[in-house]
Amino acid sequence: MTTDGSAPRRAIARVRDKLWRSDLAQLPAPQRWALLALRTIVAVLRDISRGDITLWAMSLVYTTLLAMVPLLAISFSILKGFGVHNQVEPLLLELLAPLGDKATELTARIIGFVDNIKVGVLGSLGFVLLFYTAVSLMQKIELAFNQVWRIRRGRGIGQRIRDYLSVLVLGPTLVFSALGITAAVMSSAVMSRLSDVEPIGTAIAVGGRLTPIVLLIAALTFMYGFIPNTRVRLLPAVMGGTVAAALWFLAGSLFARFVETSTNYAAIYSTFATLIFFLIWIYVIWLILLVGNSIAYYVQYPARAVDADSTRRIRPRDEEILALAVAALIARRFYDGGEPWTEDALAQRLQQDVHAVQDVVLALERGGLIRPSGDTPPGLLPALPFEEVNAVAVVEAVRGDGAPVSLPPKAALEDLPRLVDRADLAAAEVLGSMTLKELGLRQAADVGDVTPLEPHQPPARAGERQN
Repeated sequence: MTTDGSAPRRAIARVRDKLWRSDLAQLPAPQRWALLALRTIVAVLRDISRGDITLWAMSLVYTTLLAMVPLLAISFSILKGFGVHNQVEPLLLELLAPLGDKATELTARIIGFVDNIKVGVLGSLGFVLLFYTAVSLMQKIELAFNQVWRIRRGRGIGQRIRDYLSVLVLGPTLVFSALGITAAVMSSAVMSRLSDVEPIGTAIAVGGRLTPIVLLIAALTFMYGFIPNTRVRLLPAVMGGTVAAALWFLAGSLFARFVETSTNYAAIYSTFATLIFFLIWIYVIWLILLVGNSIAYYVQYPARAVDADSTRRIRPRDEEILALAVAALIARRFYDGGEPWTEDALAQRLQQDVHAVQDVVLALERGGLIRPSGDTPPGLLPALPFEEVNAVAVVEAVRGDGAPVSLPPKAALEDLPRLVDRADLAAAEVLGSMTLKELGLRQAADVGDVTPLEPHQPPARAGERQN
């Protein structure tokens, strides 16, 4: 008896249909959460298989090698003023613990490099280059995180200086201060006496083991909430941080066993084995951090797990309509004196995909019609007086976005360009007599506010019937 393999294919199709096409609203809460978790896992694995996350992890390994010593030197200089600089070496040793016996040697070498960096010897120019190297690592991290969140615009120069300085100055201080305070409290005489009383002693022992995990989750949650140039809600950041922390400790345990049993590698590569293991571990760390960031993204935007093609652009006509709606909302909010719209708020108000709104906003920015504020996430403000800008400029900004290529005059085109020009003139007659301020006020006067657009539906694939 032979089989054509149709039965396994049908089974896979049923599983896929159950996974991606089930109506979550109709499921009980446990099944709904389980299905969302499974969708998130599949979506993250899909992103890893595409290679973007792994490529960014490898890129960050290279940048980390260049920036680790300058970053530690700056942190060491700042922490010295607070008297908690002695915590740097134990924390670095804990970070490299999966390398086994090689961790102590590698930590000593890195700390030795840091101690050898003296601002007086480097001079002002050398210190600026040192600081730039550390900041470049943070910029590369932001680019990687923005890529995971499908964000096409990074922070402005002013925002980078402000935010990066805050992280470089406050971040190490808070982390090492928390570690120092925790160590001081755990070693105090009061805690020593309480440890002899049950069940307080057991609770203290458990708390001591959980403290590093809690601090790691808090640090990762802060990274996922702060670094992407968008508003990340607390729950997705915590979920991503928790999963990444769990993967961190699991990977550390597995990697430590790998190092212990890899005597053959040490025999082959000799002294280079330590460097190779160090590079692999740094790569694993960045891969875990990016996976946690991807989990936070899909928790905040669960619909994106279903849509495999997250970079698809909407149809040109729909994009022009969306751009006019966005411009009208920005104009209305600006002239009412309200708080500027953000991209997420616009997407929610218009019931549209946030990435489609981001494309439109970026086109309007490139067209010089709107500009971002200095807030995080940035609000959207008019770049020109909207009472002097015709609404047709919005359509022109969307059509002209990207790298325009002019068609050479060919006889085969005949009079088609003239027909298109006549269609454009007809649209210009309607929109050209209306300013963006009038567009916003007119929409508000007609329907009380801008009417939400119909949620975008992907175009039907070839072969599918149109109902």
